[in-house]
Amino acid sequence: MTTIAREMVEERVRRMLVHDFVRKEVARAGFGGLSIQRTPLGTHVRIQAERPGIVIGRKGVDINRLTEELERTFGYENLQVEAAEVETWALNPDVMASKVANTLERGWNYRRAGNSMLQRIMGAGARGCQITIAGKLTGLRHRTEKFIEGHIKHCGEPALELMKVGYAQAKLKPGTIGVKVVIMPPDAKLPAEITVEPVAVPEPPAEAVEGEEAPEAADSEADAKAAPDGEAQPEAEAAPAETAPKAAPKEPPAKETKEDSK
Repeated sequence: MTTIAREMVEERVRRMLVHDFVRKEVARAGFGGLSIQRTPLGTHVRIQAERPGIVIGRKGVDINRLTEELERTFGYENLQVEAAEVETWALNPDVMASKVANTLERGWNYRRAGNSMLQRIMGAGARGCQITIAGKLTGLRHRTEKFIEGHIKHCGEPALELMKVGYAQAKLKPGTIGVKVVIMPPDAKLPAEITVEPVAVPEPPAEAVEGEEAPEAADSEADAKAAPDGEAQPEAEAAPAETAPKAAPKEPPAKETKEDSK
């Protein structure tokens, strides 16, 4: 592995570790996502939360403490951390996955938790949603339950580009239950819905069509203008001379008979 490839892998691993670390630190605020951007002045981290005031804390104490921990743990320099509010929390898969996990920890039945959150997501305008709950739900054996409504893409480019995925965990006495929420946002356009609009070609004005001359006449006028004044124009070709009629063939002389000789 080359040096560049190794650095890229290490950076990806560090970003995943930062994502998991921040998720645990701001779980009470309703973690909704994280974006890391490198700038010439340093590294900029933007945290999206349902309640950003909990992330910031009183007089910015909590966010300053989080910034120091990130710099010390992951080796960032000139780190800038800011918190922003999620615009539509019902369409954010991370927030909804956390809500499902919290309801399970409070003792809700998994069917009630899944169906209630599914209806809330679809009521917010989502085109499709799938909630997957897996773990020891009702007994000692592992089970997986899915709650689906609307359009869902499972593979291909639409699944990577259009679907938003969020994860969460609920820690219960029987064991850990995993929650996965997949949402198709309202503005997603499926490949089958993309159409090509016809383009109207403007017609030429009627005056130009009526005043247009024949192409042969226009070419002859252009040639006449292009020729210099002193140059003689070529004369028309002479008509072929008429051929004289052929003379009638002469008849052979008649033979003399004996009576004529007498």
